[in-house]
Amino acid sequence: MQTGLYIVGTPIGNLSDMSPRAIEVLRAVDIIAAEDTRVFGKLAAHFDITTRRVSCHEHNERDVVPQLIEKLQSGMSVAAVSDAGMPGVSDPGFRLVRAARAAGIPVYVIPGPVAAISALVLSGFPTDRFTFCGFFDEKKLREDNRIRHTIIYYESPNRILATIAAMARVMPERRIAIVREITKLHEETIIGYPAELMNIDAPRGEIVIVVEPAPEKKMSDAEIAGIVNDIAAASTKSAAADLAARAGISKKEAYRRMLDKGGAND
Repeated sequence: MQTGLYIVGTPIGNLSDMSPRAIEVLRAVDIIAAEDTRVFGKLAAHFDITTRRVSCHEHNERDVVPQLIEKLQSGMSVAAVSDAGMPGVSDPGFRLVRAARAAGIPVYVIPGPVAAISALVLSGFPTDRFTFCGFFDEKKLREDNRIRHTIIYYESPNRILATIAAMARVMPERRIAIVREITKLHEETIIGYPAELMNIDAPRGEIVIVVEPAPEKKMSDAEIAGIVNDIAAASTKSAAADLAARAGISKKEAYRRMLDKGGAND
């Protein structure tokens, strides 16, 4: 096995998606750095992979990465895997790759499934430009709404309904696709405007949210005025931020309109 770091993609659900090359590499390397050795142990047992493994996750990377770099510099080969999908995509991995690059160690990729890309394709939303924002953070939603092309988030089932409600407040004019259990038995894609999906039964399993691009047609003054009336009870600054996100206008313009309204309180 050629010395170097191998970034290995693994299935996100269906074990049949494991590539022959991934199995070959994982059997041949000296060490496998796994996000969770117990989770990987199930995959390893299925494919008869007996290679020595060590744990490498976000809580121990600071200590483990230098140790792995030392082993790589000594001529060993190391494979990195996450619990599912491609390492480094909202999973541990990129720090190890960065350290290997800094040390002049060869890095190779063995591609595998990526939930974000799979959900994007399933949504039917435009794929020519998109932004992956990782796990959903409501505090950043107004800022994210300034991204006018397709947006992708990861989300957990216990928070999904609250997330849909937040999207209904901030980006009501953009349809969303809730894609769950990709490649598994109960794979499902639900598409609609956030307000239409607020009362659905909470989806179970691993979830990806894809947000369609913002409408190209700019809102009319009357439509913006309607939003102003809707949020005028809030403080001027917070209401202006809400207006800017929902209407696709600058914060300065939104603030001016809120002041013109005269009904908001600083």
